[in-house]
Amino acid sequence: MLEALIFDVDGTLADTEAAHQAAFNEAFAEERLDWHWDDDTYTRLLKVSGGKERIAHHWRQVDPSAPRGARLRERVDRIHAIKTRIYESRVSGGQLPLRPGVMRVMLEALAAGLRLAIATTTTPINVDALLRTPLGAEWRRHFSAMGDASTASRKKPDPLVYQQVLAELCLPAQACLAFEDSENGLQAATAAGLQTLVTPTVFTVGQRFDSAMLVLPHLGEPTLRLPLGVAGMDEPWVTLAALRRWHAGTLFESA
Repeated sequence: MLEALIFDVDGTLADTEAAHQAAFNEAFAEERLDWHWDDDTYTRLLKVSGGKERIAHHWRQVDPSAPRGARLRERVDRIHAIKTRIYESRVSGGQLPLRPGVMRVMLEALAAGLRLAIATTTTPINVDALLRTPLGAEWRRHFSAMGDASTASRKKPDPLVYQQVLAELCLPAQACLAFEDSENGLQAATAAGLQTLVTPTVFTVGQRFDSAMLVLPHLGEPTLRLPLGVAGMDEPWVTLAALRRWHAGTLFESA
C-alpha cells in the first residue's frame, strides 16, 4: 500500500535549472573566472550531481593544472557560497513557481493521510528559498523526512539520500513512490528499491529513464492537461488514485 511520496527538488518540484545556471555564471564572473556555462555545457554538467562537485569537475576538465586537495575545496566552497547567495535571491519571494500539478498532488496526498518527504542533493538553503513562499515559512512541517546535501555525503546516483529518507520515515521502499526529473535521480531511487515517476525538464529530457514506473512531461493541471492515453488515468492530470494504481501494478526489483 502506498504510504509516502518522496520528491526530488531541482527540476522536479520546480524547473530550477535555468536559475541555477545563471547563478553559477554570475558567481564565476564575481570571482573573475573566465568560465561561462552555456545550455549545452550545463546540460552535460548536470550528469554530475551536486553544485560543488559540478564546479570541481568542470575545473579539472578545463584546467588540468587546477589546485588539488584542500586548496581546491576551499576555492570551490567560496564559489559555491557566492552562487548559493545569488540563487537564493533569484528564487526567494515566489519568483520561481512549482511545476504543474506538484502542489495539487502534495495537498491531495496530505489530505488522504499520506506522508511527504524530500530527497535531494541540493543544499538546505536552496530548498528553503524555493518552498518558503508557496508552502509558507513553516513548510517543513508538511514533510515527515528530509534528505539533502547536508545529510548525504554521497550524491545521486548513489542511493544514500533515499536510504536515509526511508530510514527516517521508518517505511520500506515498497510503501513509497519517488518523483524525479533526471537519470541520476532515477538511478538513485531505483537502487534504493523505489518505484519512480519521472517528469523531465528541457535539460534532462534526452536522458534515459528505462527503469521508471512512468515518464510524463508534468503532473498536469486543469489548465495544463496531459496527453490522453496514459493508462490508469481517470482525468487528464495525475491524481492520487492514479498514483495508487500505478504503484500497485508496476513492480520491479531493487538494484
